[in-house]
Amino acid sequence: MATPRSERGPESEVPAVDVVTGAFGYSGAAIAARLQAAGRRVRTLTGHPDRAPAGSEIQVRPLDFADPAGLAASIRGAQTLYNTYWVRFAHGTVDHDTAVANSRVLLHAAREAGIRRIVHVSITHPSLDSPYPYFRGKARVEQILAGLGVPHAIVRPAILFGGDGVLINNIAYLLRHAPVFAVGGRGDYRVRGIHVDDLARLCVELGSRPDIDTAPATVDAVGPESLPFLELVHTIRRAVGSHSLVVPVPGPVLLGLSRLVALALRDSLLTAEEYHTMAQGLADSDAPSTGTIAITDWIAEHGRELGRSYANELRRHYR
Repeated sequence: MATPRSERGPESEVPAVDVVTGAFGYSGAAIAARLQAAGRRVRTLTGHPDRAPAGSEIQVRPLDFADPAGLAASIRGAQTLYNTYWVRFAHGTVDHDTAVANSRVLLHAAREAGIRRIVHVSITHPSLDSPYPYFRGKARVEQILAGLGVPHAIVRPAILFGGDGVLINNIAYLLRHAPVFAVGGRGDYRVRGIHVDDLARLCVELGSRPDIDTAPATVDAVGPESLPFLELVHTIRRAVGSHSLVVPVPGPVLLGLSRLVALALRDSLLTAEEYHTMAQGLADSDAPSTGTIAITDWIAEHGRELGRSYANELRRHYR
């Protein structure tokens, strides 16, 4: 496994520091843990400073997009910025256009601070011409990064699993509690997930590669398995011992049912954009595997605990 270069200054006793956005969240936490295991100091920019674990050695700074100078001051002195900031869906006054504008502020602050490298987490198949705000917004942020003049790497996962991830857990929750589980269409569209620890390893390896100083890198972050969504659901069903009946339904029916269930759960369960992009194959990739953990093996191993409680996305990020 490649580990980051020390990149130490005159005071060689002090480990270099890297900045991770959202180090108390999901992918950010995995990246921060990987960096700390490699002997790096970690500073986080976060909107949830109260989530810092007791005894954490992570330096905490506010992720305040209204204060670009403050962001630059918080980043100054760091070697690499690992950027995981984004929004999954529009909520309240925050939408994907807002996320693009915020990302621009953050990236320009990093350049102002003299950051040496940026490792940015994007999405598979981003496109400036996409009809979907999520994918179009991700492409716009990649464009901003490309024009920044800072050495960088872009990591493009489709879906993440592992740890306290939402997607697999909440499918398991519904399979445990609902007599019927609806799948949109035939469910033959494929998904290719990567374990969050594999994503973190890839990000840290890219952050340590000297070649990105001269040539930016863009890598699909994908695990070793691509499987139809219907097969994924049945894999989870077997692992949790569910007797739920898995039924294919037309896409509009699925979205209507999802809205009803979301009202009961007080959450956003599945957006129309998420369903349509998955059904169009945007959660799959034919790129070489950059992860080693197979999603079916992980589900089988963790079936006993999957779906025991519901992971509420709105509560995690907005409440």
